[in-house]
Amino acid sequence: MIKAAALLLLSASPVLALDKSIVSQLQKLDPETRLEQRCDTEALDRIAKGGKGFKPDKVIAYTFSDPVHGNNSIEAPGAVFRSKGEWYRLSYSCKTGPKHIKVQDFDYKVGKQVPRDKWEEYYLYD
Repeated sequence: MIKAAALLLLSASPVLALDKSIVSQLQKLDPETRLEQRCDTEALDRIAKGGKGFKPDKVIAYTFSDPVHGNNSIEAPGAVFRSKGEWYRLSYSCKTGPKHIKVQDFDYKVGKQVPRDKWEEYYLYD
């Protein structure tokens, strides 16, 4: 239940400041999930501030391929994000500190829009 609550919390707002309540929720997650959720949140923030008009509200790290986890890093070449009701391909590389709260390095690339006729195949939704 804690994991579900944290996932809901992290996907509720397009741009999230890491206030104490979010940090508290992240700390309740297992380390691998915390790393992925923290990096997904960073992706939301960076895409929203990227100046391309996106308003992301959801990131999924594993849609087109499984992410590769390191001790304090994740490579998500097959990620997606949702903006204004449409899904877009995303790849990102994220490195955090050992507690998986502070992002130390983050790089991302927005890809093409995912056609609606492919959504069901990849479990994407409105």
